[in-house]
Amino acid sequence: MTLVEVTYELQSALTDEQLSRLGEFANTYGLRRLRVNDSRKQLSFEYDASRLRETQVAHALGQAKIAVARRIN
Repeated sequence: MTLVEVTYELQSALTDEQLSRLGEFANTYGLRRLRVNDSRKQLSFEYDASRLRETQVAHALGQAKIAVARRIN
């Protein structure tokens, strides 16, 4: 298992609808943790890189209609 954490700076705070869509993504095989920091408008994912790719994480953000300003790490 290769754990990776990626953090994104969001363009705006998450809405209830976006959080609900992220909840659906939380059941994805390989995703270990999802953290939201509302005060800094940041969203972090910890995932198993042998099961999930960063492009799949980015795709899930797109499906949840979450606008990312930039990747922090």
